[in-house]
Amino acid sequence: MFCIEKLVCQIITLLIISIKCVYITVLNAGETENVDGTVVSDDLSPLSSGTDSGPQSPLSPENRKSPKGIKKIWGRIRRTQSGNFPADDLGLAEFRRGGLRATAGPRLSRSKETKGQKSDYNAPFAQWSTERVCNWLEDFGLGQYVIFARQWVTSGHTLLTATPQDMEKEMGIKHPLHRKKLVLAIKSINAKQDEKSAQLDHIWVTRWLDDIGLPQYKDQFHESRVDGRMLQYLTVNDLLFLKVTSQLHHLSIKCAIHVLHVNSFNPHCLRRRPVEENNVSPSEVVQWSNHRVMEWLRSVDLAEYAPNLRGSGVHGGLIILEPRFNGDTLAMLLNIPPQKTLLRRHLTTNFNVLIGPEAQQEKREITESTAYTPLTTTAKVRPKKLGFSHFGNLRKKKFDESTDYICPMDTNPAATNGTQKSYSGYKGLSPFTDRELDQVGQTD
Repeated sequence: MFCIEKLVCQIITLLIISIKCVYITVLNAGETENVDGTVVSDDLSPLSSGTDSGPQSPLSPENRKSPKGIKKIWGRIRRTQSGNFPADDLGLAEFRRGGLRATAGPRLSRSKETKGQKSDYNAPFAQWSTERVCNWLEDFGLGQYVIFARQWVTSGHTLLTATPQDMEKEMGIKHPLHRKKLVLAIKSINAKQDEKSAQLDHIWVTRWLDDIGLPQYKDQFHESRVDGRMLQYLTVNDLLFLKVTSQLHHLSIKCAIHVLHVNSFNPHCLRRRPVEENNVSPSEVVQWSNHRVMEWLRSVDLAEYAPNLRGSGVHGGLIILEPRFNGDTLAMLLNIPPQKTLLRRHLTTNFNVLIGPEAQQEKREITESTAYTPLTTTAKVRPKKLGFSHFGNLRKKKFDESTDYICPMDTNPAATNGTQKSYSGYKGLSPFTDRELDQVGQTD
């Protein structure tokens, strides 16, 4: 009896072991059916990312309607490759550019607006976009106003119709010369004028100040963004605003702008280095830079005094075009003592040979006139005095609207034709007129 009970227990144990082995085999078969299957927890989607055709797996929803027994103990089996996406949406969809599985988005492709941007470059200024107007302001040297321009400018037409007051209010352009620079550019665009002076930017102007012997004003001119067009329309008030108060320096800038006018604002019209020249004509001397004048002083045995011309504003244009500039003026600027009469006479003789007989005669006539006032380093330019009749228009006349140009633009066309200008051609523009004598005063 005891043996029978022991045998029954062994049979039951074997049955239990067999049942467990069967279930383990079934589980292993379900995992190896699909290579990309993994085991996850209950909270994932029951949908598979595999194919939706073919025989159903033993673990499909149809075969798992009533989970019981060991299956409940071991948990549910899911395949989770891209389990969060519906099988119908992905399936065996092929890889394509711009698709869900693509790694490179549209940011790597060329924008469709490129053609529109290309055509924008051929558009007139009035049709320029805000971005292009802002880029133009950057290149124009007025990049500090781009932030306000983005908020106010809708197109190029906004600037074309803007007044100086609008520019000050909407773009915050408080600097009068910055405002004048922009106004002159807008006027040129509206008038469709192609001025050669506009090709000279404010960087070139700072180098030009070196050439005419006035490097001490480079910071003021650069900060005010004075370019070639502004030189053409530069007024006495502009120079005073730039802290140029010396009468001699006003005349220096006036004569230098005159030379630019006659040479059609050619950026390379000034001669900086000496060349092989036997008989120098006044039309060549008028184009000498400050450094070239110092080289001439060395050639006439006055090398020890040549460095005194740095910062003096003396250049060929001032020597030839200013009637009151003579040998005595040059001796004063070179700091040659009056008691050195032989040295001064030597300088005057070489100076008269340099300028030629025509200019020498004109300077002599000016010197002998009763209204002659010699040039000095202490003479200052004062603002023009206004009478009582002008007070009514004082408020209406803005700083930007002044037309008292430092070098009037009544150019003589005959003087600007041809490459070689004669002395009379350079004198076609008078750099110093009787009208300006009223503005010059002598300091005490």
